[in-house]
Amino acid sequence: MSSRRSRTSSSRMQSSSSSRMTDEQIHDLLAKLQALLPEARLRSNDRVSGARVLQETCSHIRSLHREVDDLSERLSELLANSDINSAQAAIIRSLLA
Repeated sequence: MSSRRSRTSSSRMQSSSSSRMTDEQIHDLLAKLQALLPEARLRSNDRVSGARVLQETCSHIRSLHREVDDLSERLSELLANSDINSAQAAIIRSLLA
């Protein structure tokens, strides 16, 4: 039974090591992520740490969430003050939820 455990253990180690990313793959993914950030596009030639790219990404996502919330609120106000029929307003409100 111990040989079965060692085989299972070694196969797990092989599969986990084969699923690990290389430093180059991580660098490429961080570069792609950085290119998606509006702030990062201005300095795409600069070397920025991976931690900084992740911080900027989180900040940008928070900003996008605030913008969506603001736009949703403004749209809700417009719907409340418009002459749109209640069925159409209900459909739009359900899309916002």
